[in-house]
Amino acid sequence: MELRQLSYFVAVAEELHFGRAAMRVNIAQPALSTQVQALEKGLGVQLLTRSTRKVELTRAGEVFYDRCVRMLGELDLSAEMARAAGGGTMREIRIGTIYPATTGVLPAFLARIGRKFPDIRLHVSNGSTSEIIRQLECGKLNLGFIRPVENIGSLRFFSIAHERYLLAVPMGNPLASRNEVTIEDLRAEKIIAFKRQNLSYTERYFAETFEEHGLNDNVAYTCDDTFSLISLVSSGLGVGFAPEWTGDLPGRDVVLKKVTGIDLKIGLGVAWSKDDPTAARDDIIDIAKTFGRSGR
Repeated sequence: MELRQLSYFVAVAEELHFGRAAMRVNIAQPALSTQVQALEKGLGVQLLTRSTRKVELTRAGEVFYDRCVRMLGELDLSAEMARAAGGGTMREIRIGTIYPATTGVLPAFLARIGRKFPDIRLHVSNGSTSEIIRQLECGKLNLGFIRPVENIGSLRFFSIAHERYLLAVPMGNPLASRNEVTIEDLRAEKIIAFKRQNLSYTERYFAETFEEHGLNDNVAYTCDDTFSLISLVSSGLGVGFAPEWTGDLPGRDVVLKKVTGIDLKIGLGVAWSKDDPTAARDDIIDIAKTFGRSGR
């Protein structure tokens, strides 16, 4: 079993397509297929099921993929630690973010990092809080802008902001012209909410809030993200809670209203691994923390 075989397998596991994986690792597709087959033969298990239409991970492949990601992440982390110990400089900062929650924070953070470290490459990827935490722990990411979590093991979290959520109401709805909207008013409305089965921090937060106020039966439509929710509200299908910054979106026939008796605020912060020298040195975390101190 060779290190390059692990990298090839990870590429195939993430792309689930030999052609795209071959382009990603910059080798010919037949050579990639041969290397993966050699890896499977060496392990004595089938990692992938292949057909003319699709590629899928077997149960053994899923387990092995998780271990490969961790091993390769540890190698990258070890290389960074060696460079740090030898006085070397960072080459890349990999950032995970829960989009679009960081619409206001992330651009300003990236601008400051770019000015302070103009020679450093920046890579930004999107994911859920749980996905970003896993990648921080295995060294695939250096920083994560995520929902609140506890400091467990090597994981560290610092709160930098709270997003306020208001009721998004279509312009033609009678609530749009009301000076005051109450919980009782919502009982006569169809509510648009985020999917509960995704079980993200935000979705659980709203599900618990709706249950507390007896509004679960009013949830008529669900969606996966904030922009979709605003689009559904704009079309007049119902009302829904959206971040305050959506009031600045152009071309939306939506007005944001405060609901008396409901104060919805969802935390946002930066997370990192204390074992990661890239995150822990050169004021990277301090730059992120300034957003919390400045109240941004």
